[in-house]
Amino acid sequence: MSATDLEADLTEDERRGLELIRETRGIHQSDFWKQLDIGSRKGSRIAERLAETGLIKRSDTVYEGHNTYFLEPAARDLEFSLLMAGDMLSPYIGEEEIDPKSDAFSQWLMNLAYDEY
Repeated sequence: MSATDLEADLTEDERRGLELIRETRGIHQSDFWKQLDIGSRKGSRIAERLAETGLIKRSDTVYEGHNTYFLEPAARDLEFSLLMAGDMLSPYIGEEEIDPKSDAFSQWLMNLAYDEY
């Protein structure tokens, strides 16, 4: 089932929650329900449902001294275009160190400059 199909099955509150998570690029669950102006119980249910459908990632964390969850968009929702220059992915994405004087980095920069025109 595609993300679009999954989103079609969401309630209005779930859609608003997903939009908030995408706009903020991640939010603590304790702030999530407050910003949606709903109760914590309902906020928890919405976050659980969005995580179960795979539309968001929900991870345990401690925030302001309290156990909570951090809610962030699923990887498929992240904006990768900022790492691209033409059809080349930034050489800094890999695990190895990149020499800023290397051919790979120079080529990426030239493609980035070309994209500006």
